[in-house]
Amino acid sequence: MNSNDADRERRRRFDRVVSVFHQDMYRYAAWLCRDPGIAEEVVQEALLRAWKSLDALREDDAAKPWLLTIVRRENARHFERKRLETVDIDNLSPAQSAMLAEREDPELEDLRQAIFRLDDDYREPLVLQVLMGHSTKEIAELMGMQQGAILTRLHRARLKLKEEVEQEAMQ
Repeated sequence: MNSNDADRERRRRFDRVVSVFHQDMYRYAAWLCRDPGIAEEVVQEALLRAWKSLDALREDDAAKPWLLTIVRRENARHFERKRLETVDIDNLSPAQSAMLAEREDPELEDLRQAIFRLDDDYREPLVLQVLMGHSTKEIAELMGMQQGAILTRLHRARLKLKEEVEQEAMQ
């Protein structure tokens, strides 16, 4: 096989492996960093890193956890190297202020905010399981932890969410 054929085969493999999981990568990044713009940057960096290390992926069946691990690491790298800009909400224009107050479904938004308030240690496995459909075994592999620790974190995350939702309902 000449180098052009090898390059074409590599591109085909990358497209086959990544195209299926691109939305999962973005959804996971968005939940990790809580910002759609940053999530897109993280995914782009993750795709670049995946392309560079495609030969490290031995089996295409392992692509999803491999890609999500790359996203997780790129998210960490992003926040290590970037100092995020802050905006004084008192200086927002009237249009921007209206966007802050906009809520389509108050209950859904309350739950989303409660999830965002969870510590990363609890939020990440919860998102991986509930929104992305991963098993506890897969989550343990992605996070480099024991399955028992993941089960504990999931249990605690649910308890914390339940407590917070009940507190909100009482107010």
